[in-house]
Amino acid sequence: MQAVRVELGDRSYDIVVGAGALESLGVRISGLGLKGRALIVTNPTINRLYGARVRALIEAAGLRAETFEFPEGEEHKQIATVMTAYDHLIEHSYSRASVIVALGGGVVGDMAGFVAATYMRGIEFIQIPTTLLAMVDSSVGGKTGVNHRLAKNMIGAFHQPRLVIADLDTLRTLPPREFRTGYAEVVKTAAIWDAELFQYLEAHWEAVFALAPEPLGRVVSRCCQIKAEVVSLDERESNVRAILNFGHTFAHALEAVTDYAALNHGEAVAIGMVAAARTAERLHMLPAADTRRIERHLEHAGLHTRFPPVDVEAVLARFRKDKKATEGAVRFVLPDRIGHVVVRDDVEPSLVRQVIEEMVLPSA
Repeated sequence: MQAVRVELGDRSYDIVVGAGALESLGVRISGLGLKGRALIVTNPTINRLYGARVRALIEAAGLRAETFEFPEGEEHKQIATVMTAYDHLIEHSYSRASVIVALGGGVVGDMAGFVAATYMRGIEFIQIPTTLLAMVDSSVGGKTGVNHRLAKNMIGAFHQPRLVIADLDTLRTLPPREFRTGYAEVVKTAAIWDAELFQYLEAHWEAVFALAPEPLGRVVSRCCQIKAEVVSLDERESNVRAILNFGHTFAHALEAVTDYAALNHGEAVAIGMVAAARTAERLHMLPAADTRRIERHLEHAGLHTRFPPVDVEAVLARFRKDKKATEGAVRFVLPDRIGHVVVRDDVEPSLVRQVIEEMVLPSA
């Protein structure tokens, strides 16, 4: 196991990465001095797989634990679902000394974290990600929230966990499509920060998909290190942290216009990264060879690189509702080489329209 530290002063915490890392949960809870009651927030599938074990480990640390289930799926990532958790917490008299334990993927982690951030104005929480996407991205950094019908993740709060446990063994029960969606975030992390990691992925992605322990552990740990470095530099996304949104401006708009149903998040991010790379190429920022490398690697991994049949004007309209837009100017994260990106808010809408039109697949 490896512990990656997120340095945030008195709110610093560890991301524990490794096969069997979950077994350290009780000891680490005791080391943090957490006491009282714990509510394990999860979904039915993950609860069947890991709920009983997590509850036993928490109770072995001296906390009283029970489980609360959210329904599965991005379509349930909304205020109405969160309200059911508030109902449970209030009806069962949870206090400020209580702990929320998020057990699951990004949807569970975002909603459970939002509950922890807002219940009694903030209580402690722990992240136990069980998907690749959550391990390398959403469980780290303290972003919590829910979707609004007009925009993704528009309602939320920054609330750091006390601990993240990324047990690589949980990925063995992850459906292949869900693993691929997480891999899109792995590619994103390499593309914005670490050219050597991107090159490693090009050479070893098949071993990562086969869950070979050394390559998988190396990739997850390195992605967590990068996320920790970025968050430590800019916790609330006032400058540097914005680079983590590479591909996401396109992705969030695409998810919204398809009602969060046609594509999952990583699939949309893969398309968004290609769109961002093509935009950068059009602006003479990115060599065409680097655009092709990004596109080709995503295709090798089985990810989408074209927009499904969509209304281009509807996608463009969604950009203006994105929470990253500033005074109406849409902010794009664009690569100027593999391993480095810049943030631009001066991209002409006509250029973006051309890129999307070229990437939209024809209707069947």
